[in-house]
Amino acid sequence: MRVGLTGGIASGKSIVADMFADHGVPVIDTDVIARQIVMPGEPALDAIRALFGNDVFDDDGALDRSALRKLVFADAGQRRQLEAIMHPSIQQETIYQAKAAGGDYQLIVVPLLTESPLKDLVDRILVVDCDQKIQIQRLLLRDEESPEQAQRILAAQASREERLAIADDVIYNDASLDATRSQVDTLHDTYIQLAKAL
Repeated sequence: MRVGLTGGIASGKSIVADMFADHGVPVIDTDVIARQIVMPGEPALDAIRALFGNDVFDDDGALDRSALRKLVFADAGQRRQLEAIMHPSIQQETIYQAKAAGGDYQLIVVPLLTESPLKDLVDRILVVDCDQKIQIQRLLLRDEESPEQAQRILAAQASREERLAIADDVIYNDASLDATRSQVDTLHDTYIQLAKAL
């Protein structure tokens, strides 16, 4: 069984995924894959340089993710062009890793699952949810974004309502880590039972 884990930026997807991993659940994270496919020598990196130029690269020739993010969240057309480069490679590698991962069930972390063709790969959708004000606070602290950039990032993603509309399960990550872990533990038991019934 494949569970797609999604949620808005800074909602706590990584924390929740780590809690499932503590149960021995295989976790396939498309953010990790996205970083792997833009390593030096990878075809996606050359395509990004051809499209966006040297302004999104640092002095060592590595991708400056912060500069690229500022660029694409300010221009929806450029964001779509970047997605056209990245998404096919991410999808291919995700499917490859899922086939190899095994386990009673797998967790596939896809931040933009609402808009992604990977939605068709999963059997259930788990949304990590929190209040938008908390998301913005976390984003400002974690990524040192400006409030305006944080708002642009949130506006570019599916809305909270759109994510919740596709959810089979929801973890509310507004409170303590213990409260989040308790929800993970309960869902883990549920997923084991559901996987056995498949």
